[in-house]
Amino acid sequence: MSHTPHRLEVQNADIGYGDKTVLHDLTFHVPHGARVAVVGPNGAGKSTLFKALVGLLPVQKGRILIHGLPLNAHKDCVAYIPQREEVDWRFPVTVNDVVMMGRFDHQGWFKRPSRNDKLIVERSLSQMGVADLSRRSISDLSGGQQQRVFLARALAQEPHILLMDEPFTGVDVTTQEATLNLLDDLRAAQVTAMISTHDLNLASSKFDLMLLLNHRLIAFGKPDEVMKQVNLANAFGSHLTVLLDGSVVVDNCCPPESN
Repeated sequence: MSHTPHRLEVQNADIGYGDKTVLHDLTFHVPHGARVAVVGPNGAGKSTLFKALVGLLPVQKGRILIHGLPLNAHKDCVAYIPQREEVDWRFPVTVNDVVMMGRFDHQGWFKRPSRNDKLIVERSLSQMGVADLSRRSISDLSGGQQQRVFLARALAQEPHILLMDEPFTGVDVTTQEATLNLLDDLRAAQVTAMISTHDLNLASSKFDLMLLLNHRLIAFGKPDEVMKQVNLANAFGSHLTVLLDGSVVVDNCCPPESN
């Protein structure tokens, strides 16, 4: 079977933890360079999908292909920024060290950073507006600053695909704007970006495509195709409110997503 190059493909995939299947029979493909919002209620499997795409979870059935090849055929192709709650911020490491971790697969075991590695780290720190924090401990920073450091680490990795799990949750306006500016830069560089968010209005206004999940694929396509009442009702049920101005609000009825 032939594959169109430069894209992410998920084919008939079941994904979960051990014997528990969280996502059932997912099939979709993302063109290279697209900006995709991954939306759905808490516990719907958004984080589970991201962990499978980066190889942290095995696919129980089906397969995932990047550029027509299995996940393990690529070196450092996918960068992943997890939810802040999943990171141990007490780890004694500097901002510069965190961003340099993005160069690890380019360096190899026990090799010192090259001049090129250092230049890429400096550029990434500067792009995210945290160059002046490079010698600070990551644990001493605000939540927004920590988020921007992790974005800089992802940039330093030079990925083809960037996954961001809830990057707009609990951060300041400066970090939200920096993240949106980064998405513009990634689009210009033809880097695919997949971002999970609970903000449906942001997803519909700032993204090329929307992937709507609730343990299965509810809808995938352009925002105006996905944001139909029947699709939203299938995903969110009674926890969805459409306001008079057309904006959409999802009730925060559920605990934070753990899968």
